[in-house]
Amino acid sequence: MRRAILLISGSLLVLTACTPKNDGSPLASAPTPSQASPSGSTDQVPGPGVPKVENPIDITHFQQTPCDSLTPNQIEELLGSGITPKPEPDSQAGPSCSWNAADSSQAGVHVIFANVDKLGLTSVYRAKGTTYPFFEPLDPIDGYPLVAYDGEGDQSAKGRCTVAMGTSDTQAVDISIAQSEEKVGKRNPCAAARDVAAKVLGNLKAGK
Repeated sequence: MRRAILLISGSLLVLTACTPKNDGSPLASAPTPSQASPSGSTDQVPGPGVPKVENPIDITHFQQTPCDSLTPNQIEELLGSGITPKPEPDSQAGPSCSWNAADSSQAGVHVIFANVDKLGLTSVYRAKGTTYPFFEPLDPIDGYPLVAYDGEGDQSAKGRCTVAMGTSDTQAVDISIAQSEEKVGKRNPCAAARDVAAKVLGNLKAGK
């Protein structure tokens, strides 16, 4: 059920470090696993080799208000000041929100609460090596499993990474980041995406 879908000093090194190569449009997202395998029942989760989510999180609030997934202070820390969130509550992949840096670097973050299926990370794992030629499990965050994936292969050389974080066996959240040109090659963008995912997770657990 994956969708797709970053700082300059201190924590700002994480996001301003993430600039998408861009033509003026918001941070692009990759095709999602949910889109890759739209069918499936919840009795199939977690699938073979897919980490189980032991402590599911109720993400109903964030599905209704996706821009609450990151606070204004966190976005300023990651991308600088003057950032206006761009909510897409009715996007095809699921409710989402994107933030793009106000300066020319156009570093960005995109968070999607996918609702195409109820397979959680199982969708991503099923698409490993096919729809998603780039597939790399990352260290869990406080016990919540995380995997980096991409339909166009490893995008780290471009300063981009999308990760899917399981919030239950049937649901996951996608976080995509893109680094600014000046930060590309200085830090693994998937490590930066994991840092952003940790911030999102903290907000999800707090219930906003």
